[in-house]
Amino acid sequence: MTELSRPKILVVDDTPANLVAMRRLLSKVDAELVEADSGNAALAATLDHEFALVLLDVNMPDMDGFEVASHLAGEDSTRDTPVIFVTAAMVDDLNRLKGYSFGAVDYIAKPINDTILLSKVRVFLELYRRKQQLQQLVRELESEVAIRKRAEEQVRHEATHDALTGLPNRALFLDRLDGALERSRRAQRPFALLYIDIDGFKPVNDTHGHLAGDQLLQAIAARLLSRMRKSDTVARLGGDEFAVILEEAMDVPGVALKAAEELCMMLREPYDLGPDIRVTVGASIGVACHSSQAAEAGAKPRDALIRAADDAMYRAKRGGKNRCVLADG
Repeated sequence: MTELSRPKILVVDDTPANLVAMRRLLSKVDAELVEADSGNAALAATLDHEFALVLLDVNMPDMDGFEVASHLAGEDSTRDTPVIFVTAAMVDDLNRLKGYSFGAVDYIAKPINDTILLSKVRVFLELYRRKQQLQQLVRELESEVAIRKRAEEQVRHEATHDALTGLPNRALFLDRLDGALERSRRAQRPFALLYIDIDGFKPVNDTHGHLAGDQLLQAIAARLLSRMRKSDTVARLGGDEFAVILEEAMDVPGVALKAAEELCMMLREPYDLGPDIRVTVGASIGVACHSSQAAEAGAKPRDALIRAADDAMYRAKRGGKNRCVLADG
């Protein structure tokens, strides 16, 4: 726990001799003393300091103690600051009620009894220190909770995202695909799934090393993300295989096939992976639409859709690579 700040006491009195006397008396407590000789000076001091206690003279010209207390009670920053009225006037019940209505917590009559004043001041200083300790404990607890929350979020992110590309991994992809299927069922809205296998990736690894291969996968991921909408999902399934879920498309077969062809052309553009390393690869893409995948007895919609997209992708590879194939409807 960090060291707590030294508490401050504000003493407000328009008589210099009273301020001197209070200064000598309060030197016996562990607190920093701030003095004000008028109500306006007192209010100005509260703008620059946080006080554990205010000792406030009632009878002052221009602005008396009641007005000062009223202003303090009306501000969020000073509303909870305890105020003890110090008065030479008769401390009767009416004056006490008036003072309490303006936010006073206690009265001390002049001439001041040193023992009583010091006893009251020490009580409020101890309350202030305990309040500080509690606030610090709350801040430390909030900080610990925030750190733990960030750590949990990081663990959750690492569990659902590919470490190399930052894309959703297979587990999150399957979850997103289930969500797309459910939304499609509720809204009677079709969508498409693209399976992408990079053609020519292994030669890049063999020729330029795994670092270049990793850089290529990151560049491919960035290109795929650059062409997708927020409603779409781009995932890395493993190795050099990627998947894209295309949602919110009305003419799904036509839109999905066109999107796949555009991705195919984009992925064929050269990649600069470093000094003197420029490579070109291609992509074989299988396109399956939720309303057109081949029905399989006993197969779940998700499994059938994945199998349809995967089969179409392999047909694209067998058909010469660097091409797109629409799954059989």
